[in-house]
Amino acid sequence: MQRIVDSALAVTKESVKTLTYESLNNIARCINGVSALLLTLLPGNANILEGLHGWELRPTFRGPRLPRWMHNGVSSFNHFVHELSVDSDTSSLDYSSGEDSDGVLPASPSSQSSRLSWASASANPESHWTEWITFILWWLIFPVRILVWIPQYFMRLFYKRSTRAPSSPRRNQRSSMPRVSKTNSSKDHDVPNRATDRRRGVIEDLHLAIEICIEAIFDFFHRATHIILSPSEAFAIMSSWFSSRGQSRKESHDDVSDDEPVQTATLGDTDPSITERPTRLYNSMNTDTRTCQDVITELGYPYEAIRVVTSDGYVLLLERIPRRDARKAVYLQHGILDSSMGWVSNGVVGSPAFAAYDQGYDVFLGNFRGLVSRDHVNKNISSKEYWRYSINEHGTEDIPAMIEKIHEIKTSELKLSQPNIDEEINQEEEPYKLCAVCHSLGGAGILMYVITRKIKEKPHRLSRLILLSPAGFHEDSNLGFTIVEYIFLFVSPVLARIVPAFYIPTRFFRMLLNKLARDFHNYPALGGLVQTLMSYVVGGDSSNWVGVLGTPHYNMNDMPAVSFGVAKHLAQIKHTGRFRMFDYGSRTANMEVYGSPEPLDLGESYEFIDVPVDLVAGKKDKVIRPSMVRKHYKVMRDEGVDVSFNEFEYAHLDFTFSHREELLTYVMSRLLLVEVTPPSQQRQSSQKGMKLKKKKKEGISS
Repeated sequence: MQRIVDSALAVTKESVKTLTYESLNNIARCINGVSALLLTLLPGNANILEGLHGWELRPTFRGPRLPRWMHNGVSSFNHFVHELSVDSDTSSLDYSSGEDSDGVLPASPSSQSSRLSWASASANPESHWTEWITFILWWLIFPVRILVWIPQYFMRLFYKRSTRAPSSPRRNQRSSMPRVSKTNSSKDHDVPNRATDRRRGVIEDLHLAIEICIEAIFDFFHRATHIILSPSEAFAIMSSWFSSRGQSRKESHDDVSDDEPVQTATLGDTDPSITERPTRLYNSMNTDTRTCQDVITELGYPYEAIRVVTSDGYVLLLERIPRRDARKAVYLQHGILDSSMGWVSNGVVGSPAFAAYDQGYDVFLGNFRGLVSRDHVNKNISSKEYWRYSINEHGTEDIPAMIEKIHEIKTSELKLSQPNIDEEINQEEEPYKLCAVCHSLGGAGILMYVITRKIKEKPHRLSRLILLSPAGFHEDSNLGFTIVEYIFLFVSPVLARIVPAFYIPTRFFRMLLNKLARDFHNYPALGGLVQTLMSYVVGGDSSNWVGVLGTPHYNMNDMPAVSFGVAKHLAQIKHTGRFRMFDYGSRTANMEVYGSPEPLDLGESYEFIDVPVDLVAGKKDKVIRPSMVRKHYKVMRDEGVDVSFNEFEYAHLDFTFSHREELLTYVMSRLLLVEVTPPSQQRQSSQKGMKLKKKKKEGISS
């Protein structure tokens, strides 16, 4: 009887799995098909999707196929769940639904047994009668089995206690060797890491969750029927529970309560030392939460993290690919809703950070304030207080703090590696050359930094600026940005009290965004539709917006955000048509901050820029149009700045998130224009300077 029930449950389970799995697949295909239909109706989709790799929208028609379990007795997901939970080497798993593969997958143990029982039951029709006769006889002799089982149970229980007693004193002896759990093999340690080599989307997670639920439900019914059909075994199990509960509690208290967290070592490792292998929560969520450090170190480059604290208490992360003895350095600053990840996201051959390092530069990657983690010296700072900043703070707090930290690090390191460096420092000459490469909002911040430092008569320590589609002038923009501008300026007094910043507040929704980005890639038409709609919002810009959402810095743990003050500042710049600092709304407030009733107009202060500037615009950029970058160029040229201008066939995000050989070549060519003066020439120039100073002093004294 038990075999009949098992066979029925197995067939029902496989049928339910296949039904739900195929239903979800059909729903996903339907969504993708409707998205493809809408995408063909929307204008401009050909230009929007131009150059995006792998987004082929040509449908491939296939004939109807039988469910996989009807061929080999197992659903396609049974194999997946079994491999994920049991087999450690899951890095080579095929997560596809099996539509392109006609091979037969091996069954999992549960489905294998159900398939054999089902096959044996169907192969011999007379076995049904045998099962029924066996079932009846089993119930007739059930009382006799109980009478025989009771003395056996007590004898077994007594034997267990007698054998356990002599070994009890040893439990109090502490072994010199570290404790290792039962699941301490190398295979078990690698399960969490290998199982998450490939991120899953929402649809794939839904498939897996339904599969696990079906397994749990049918496992419950299987156990319930087993207990009903075998009451003696159920009674034995319950009795053993009650009899051994007190003993197990005592043992667990003696063995575990006083132990510290166990460190484990894996046999066969090159490093024989004992190391901890923590299992992180995001691994189980199967999301990509790699940091810039992970990307750099995985590619074999050195890495250093530097903690920078601004004068107003914000804690920034300055990241570095160090060349400690290099006398030329480059500082890369990201734009809005971005981080240092943008400079390394294209790998070795397509990222500006790696290209500069390979050319001998000491590379520093800056990060603005404004992450969901809200790192601040005041750990109890409120959300409203933390997000109370504008672009002013990026240019006058964040960038100065990071560049001064770079100066401190470089001078101290060069003192150790090169002699006579003190003479150069005393002559107010930097012992290194620092160039800045900035994108979008970073460009506006670095211009504000240079101008305000010169007004305050402080050194900015920069030798050249390379600005990729810099912000600052925005009057030439699309209708969408204009509408947002007026909404911001009209409702800002009320909205500022309610919404201090624009970000996704909870880990769940950040994880959901990360997984949806994966689904957009798995279903090309759906991703193309989202890409098209997002491009409409930003005026038709053809950047790979969906691809950027899938980058690791948009993850469940942290992601960049935009404060209300930064958004309002951009709206003010667009509304006035002038690149100026934040307007606090009243003459009195502006007087307290700037010493004048109006904020400083940076566009009219370009004469303070005393270093060469290279401006780069994107012809396809609809966020910061080429006309606005050209306006920077015209104003700088009129003010006598050494400035150049160039245009490429790029959209706004192509400057950082796309692999562009000609852009890297151009940026590196501009960096190489800054030549590092050899130490011998610097010593000669410093000696000449000292002689001139002595002559001046002698002339004054005479």
